[in-house]
Amino acid sequence: MRLYIETLGCPKNFNDSEGLAGIWEAAGHQVTTKIKDADVIVVNTCGFINDAKRESIDKIFDMIRFREEFDGYDTGTLPIIVVSGCLSQRYGKELSEEIPEVDLFLGVNEYEQFPQIIDQYKQAKEQRVFLSTCPNEFEEFTARKLADSHYTETLRIAEGCNNHCAYCVIPQIRGGYRSRPMENILQEAQSLASAGVKELILIAQDVTEYGRDLYGRLALPELLQKLCKVEGIRWIRLMYCYEDKITDELIKVMAAEEKICNYIDIPLQHISDHVLRAMRRRSTSLSIRNTIQRLRKAIPDIHIRTTFITGFPGETEEDFEELADFVEEYQFERLGVFAYSREEGTVAGDMEDQIDDDVKDVRADSIMRMQVEISREHNQTMIGKILEVIVDGQDEEGAWIGRTQYDAPEIDGTVIFRDLQADSDGGASTSLQPGDFVNVLIEDAFDYDLIGTRTV
Repeated sequence: MRLYIETLGCPKNFNDSEGLAGIWEAAGHQVTTKIKDADVIVVNTCGFINDAKRESIDKIFDMIRFREEFDGYDTGTLPIIVVSGCLSQRYGKELSEEIPEVDLFLGVNEYEQFPQIIDQYKQAKEQRVFLSTCPNEFEEFTARKLADSHYTETLRIAEGCNNHCAYCVIPQIRGGYRSRPMENILQEAQSLASAGVKELILIAQDVTEYGRDLYGRLALPELLQKLCKVEGIRWIRLMYCYEDKITDELIKVMAAEEKICNYIDIPLQHISDHVLRAMRRRSTSLSIRNTIQRLRKAIPDIHIRTTFITGFPGETEEDFEELADFVEEYQFERLGVFAYSREEGTVAGDMEDQIDDDVKDVRADSIMRMQVEISREHNQTMIGKILEVIVDGQDEEGAWIGRTQYDAPEIDGTVIFRDLQADSDGGASTSLQPGDFVNVLIEDAFDYDLIGTRTV
């Protein structure tokens, strides 16, 4: 049987989909990138905020329409439609009633049993909902199928979350925090390197919490030092770091290890102490400022990515102005803003002083307009510099596209560059491949992207 997977949401979902694909192939089946060839279609959904829910629902109905309009295979068999992931884990029973056209609903813990579940469905031909509770320990995928261009891959170091922020449903969906044993992480890293992976992106709901449950301490610095010894890996990137656990030890390791990108993702969410307390964040305005200063002092060219939420219940105009002033003062290299999404089942969802959607959106747009200027000005400082770039591919016009160590794939900006040697002979002699590292002289800059020419 042939499986097609449509993945929505964050890198953790894509990691799940790679695990599902590997498990499916290990059971003797095939994975296809062409939906028209599929016997089974999986929509791996996101259910974090309202926009993500709507996107997931739209994609589910896209798959239903595809099947309704499908001419069928030679056997006349229509594909089985499966919905999995966070939205399904959260609302699977309700969705099964509202969307009877879907054959199976799975949560986030059913991937290992997926081939057996499909076999059961083929025999019974009845809609089923499989939503098991989250385990108490990290559960390994027995197999993982990497993307065709797998020079950059995620490496999951933990599952679940213990932070219980007032606006977030992730602990309800993914369960409590479960660190992955260090030896298993290192074994997978070595396997990925042997398969040609050059860039590892460490992921978890909170990578800085790693190890506390298993080893009684924050063990991310130790893990990073061991990962840096894996031959073949050039870049190691940190995503989803919580400010209150960015220790001096972690910063010291980041500064000392050449393989660790001078890049860190810290979802700060706000700067007003009033809002941070309401959000149930452990950070304070003072601790946030202190951590940023420590990072920038120890690693002068570090690029900090962060996200903020505007319009959280009770956010006053003064709170918002404090946030805007903070963004202007600290000039973050990478920044995103979300208008607060009211989620049922969360503490914040039941709070009074909910803010009008128009106000949330205006505040978010205001910060992003400011950030566009900051990003453009920062990019202009790159003009004239030679930067190391990992090649991601080519655009339709033949220009090469890549990223610096300061840019995460699918999230941050790109470097668009020419290869003059290839241009001189029509591209015939170029040997560039996705995953190659090249030096690029930056010659121009836009809001988020850089333009340049490959140098020797």
